[in-house]
Amino acid sequence: MKDITYSVRVYAIEARRNKDGKVTSYRVAWQIVRKSWKRSFKNIAQADTFRGSLLTAARSGEAFSMLTGEPVSWARAELLQMSWYDFACKFVDMKWKPAAAKYRQDIARALTAATPAMYTGRRGKPDDLALRSAMHGWGFNTKQRQDAPDKIAAALSWLSDNTKPVSALIDDAGLVRDLLEAITSRLDGKRAAPSTVRKHRMLLSNALDYAVELKLLPANPLKTLKWKVPVTSYEVDRHSVVNHGHAKGLLAAVEAQKPSGERLKAFFALMYYAALRPEEAINLRRDNIALPPLIKNPGTGEMEEPDNAWGELHLLKAAPYAGRAWTDDGAAREERALKHRAEGHTRTVPIPPPLVRILRAHLKAFDQGSHGRLFYGVKAGDLPFITYRRAWKAARKTALSDKEFASPLAARPYDLRHACVSMWLNAGVPAPQVAEWAGHSVDVLLRIYAKCIVGQDEAAKRRISDALNE
Repeated sequence: MKDITYSVRVYAIEARRNKDGKVTSYRVAWQIVRKSWKRSFKNIAQADTFRGSLLTAARSGEAFSMLTGEPVSWARAELLQMSWYDFACKFVDMKWKPAAAKYRQDIARALTAATPAMYTGRRGKPDDLALRSAMHGWGFNTKQRQDAPDKIAAALSWLSDNTKPVSALIDDAGLVRDLLEAITSRLDGKRAAPSTVRKHRMLLSNALDYAVELKLLPANPLKTLKWKVPVTSYEVDRHSVVNHGHAKGLLAAVEAQKPSGERLKAFFALMYYAALRPEEAINLRRDNIALPPLIKNPGTGEMEEPDNAWGELHLLKAAPYAGRAWTDDGAAREERALKHRAEGHTRTVPIPPPLVRILRAHLKAFDQGSHGRLFYGVKAGDLPFITYRRAWKAARKTALSDKEFASPLAARPYDLRHACVSMWLNAGVPAPQVAEWAGHSVDVLLRIYAKCIVGQDEAAKRRISDALNE
């Protein structure tokens, strides 16, 4: 290896006084190849012990690192004692650069949930809320960690000093199980949602694989642990899917809100009529929209919308909300490739006549927003996440009955997308075409929307009866 050497020379201890002549320190100097290294100590016993350790390593033929000046074995021993918190920060830093902003948040949430299982004691321990806030907002955020306020930095320092070393997981199945239980549980001790459990377990396994890569562990102990993975339901709940009447009522209720309702109607309409994800709709530009040309009314001479004319959306990128602390540029949203598509790949979605009219009205009423986006806030900035969430909640309260409002019916704006895909499938559009428009694979599409395809069972029964009567 280029960074190690066996050529070492250790010098005698040198006593040195400061400028005032009042304080004496003891310096150990040694040389590897042509580079000199020095280390000062407050008393001669410490210096003598350190110098003896250097001599022992040199005489026994140990390799010295040209980067640290110390025996390679010392770095290995120090690495093996790396605390869980320090390792978790190292894992976060390794993942940070290529990770999407939302994935960075997922990693921070998972590690924040896991770390309490690795505490060594409670002396001087800050309260649990302070520790969770410090970990999630600062410690497990590469961008924020170095700028942590003093109080936060003190909590992070406690974590560094009071979490077990990663090596404690070697041959301790009980501790590994405690770590897994912590990362897959809620604050009240109950099991987290199945999707969260699967995600957090995967992230923990990734972290332990990294520990193996760093030679902190001989193998990933999680892979030998017997543990039942919860069954996850990927199917859309049909009780959350609105019909056309409900959808029109909800869009009208959004439009009636002041001051942002009129500009938000088209935003929600894109989810219901074109199955856009919120992050796709919010990133839409005027150049992404191809509307059919207006035609002249021969009687009045005015330009009018043609009957039953369709347009097209050409989607290029999405801008999922992540929060300013998690993006590289400090923006609340991170512009990325479309979900399930490689960078540069596009998706074309048809615009049905009702959506053509809504978009035409929106383009006429509102100017181009920041970065050319179709949707923006009342004050011309990016459309805030909280703005459209509040608008949707208010629309449900207005347009739905008390019983419907308390139900899962259109509980989230995303349920409008589910309603659109379900409508396409129930209208008889072939699954491959629906999958292409919605940005899914066919198998995922049918698995997610299996319970939303109505009428198919009766048709199948009739075909079977006809076959049996032949």
